[in-house]
Amino acid sequence: MAKQRVRFTFPADLVTQSVIYDLGQKFRVVTNIRRADVREDVGWVVLELEGAEEEIEHGLSWVASVGVRIDPV
Repeated sequence: MAKQRVRFTFPADLVTQSVIYDLGQKFRVVTNIRRADVREDVGWVVLELEGAEEEIEHGLSWVASVGVRIDPV
């Protein structure tokens, strides 16, 4: 099992969407929120992801495709 920490930055139109929940449902990835700051117009979350390396990569590609910015931590 691999672990990876990333920071998701959400634009205003995605702040209220269930992107993190969907990530855990669509891919075999366990998400653990380490820090977060979410407001009406913008939000960021530092996540620890755990799972097979390939599942994490596929999940992150999907998150990026919906419009969330991903940065390594």
